Amino acid sequence: MMEEVKEVVSTLSVHGPNIKVTEVLKDGDTLTFLVVSQKLSGTGEYHVGRTYEDFEWLQQHLFSQEDEPGIQGVIFPSLPAKAQVNASPKVMKQLGFLGLGEWLLYCKALESFLQQIAAHSILSRNKAVEIFLTSSDPPGRQRVRKNIFNRLSQAVEERRKEGHKDVDEFFQTERHQNLVLTGCTRTAAEKFLDVVQSEQKIAVAYGHFSASLHLCVEPGEDPDKQAFSNACMKLSKVFDSMKKNMTSVAENNMNTLGLGLDLESRCQEAEKEMLFRRTCKLVELETARRNAEKAKPLKKAAMEEAKKALETEFDHICGVAKQEVARFQAARVEMLQQALVQWCEKQLLTAKESADQFNQHLQAFRGMA
Repeated sequence: MMEEVKEVVSTLSVHGPNIKVTEVLKDGDTLTFLVVSQKLSGTGEYHVGRTYEDFEWLQQHLFSQEDEPGIQGVIFPSLPAKAQVNASPKVMKQLGFLGLGEWLLYCKALESFLQQIAAHSILSRNKAVEIFLTSSDPPGRQRVRKNIFNRLSQAVEERRKEGHKDVDEFFQTERHQNLVLTGCTRTAAEKFLDVVQSEQKIAVAYGHFSASLHLCVEPGEDPDKQAFSNACMKLSKVFDSMKKNMTSVAENNMNTLGLGLDLESRCQEAEKEMLFRRTCKLVELETARRNAEKAKPLKKAAMEEAKKALETEFDHICGVAKQEVARFQAARVEMLQQALVQWCEKQLLTAKESADQFNQHLQAFRGMA
């Protein structure tokens, strides 16, 4: 079994932007994802199988770098909710777009998660990242120590600090914008998912109607029956084309803007978590300052020392957080722009192909006149 990973000592031996999650293998209720990474040496690739527990192992080790100055100011890439075979409606709702398409979109989301980690100047140095991407042994079976991020992110009583007024106008503004964008992005993703699922239902209905028209075909030499049967067959082909068109439109929506909105929503949540951690540290610092002011002479020195330590830690967090916000904003704009461009290109291509197909059907019907 691998040794427990704590230190931040290694650099990656793979090309971060080229990390791929190429397929998912089912073994009963277990899903195993194949992660492929190109070696920097150019001598080949690493192929490793990873379960969701392995991804959690990696995420927890990234969270555990408490010795890294300002680590609480990092916007950690968001790991999607756990995929499940024969998932319940509740889980499918939680997964959203990632629950569609035979886990293809889910693989893309995991791929994005790993690429973001590999591109991060702090997170990519963690030894756990190299192990995850290159080791043939599955790391997720190790028990991971709980850390400060679990305590901060999951403590319900801490949520009251979300509304705490900030001392820095930059972060106060960012918190407000994040609150608005988080809600809007989540709503947009949910509504767009409704659109895609409606398109899928329409495609199924087109298919059923296309098949049902075959029931209208009658054998025999009667010219009227032959003409009617011929019309039904041609109309069936039209509805089959409509089914293929609507299926393509839905797939385009899923694979481009749908995936983009899902990633955007989880990115906004990740920034929200970072801003919340910083707010909690601000409250802790303000409490330490009050305690130092009120401290009795015997405890004054210790209180002042604790306050200064918190001030230094908070300054580190703020410095990292401001850099992270700038990086995050640039990355999310580029990601959304790419999703929108791909969406338009895919739908335009589908529309042109469908127009050509429908024109052929129209000519066929005109030929019947």
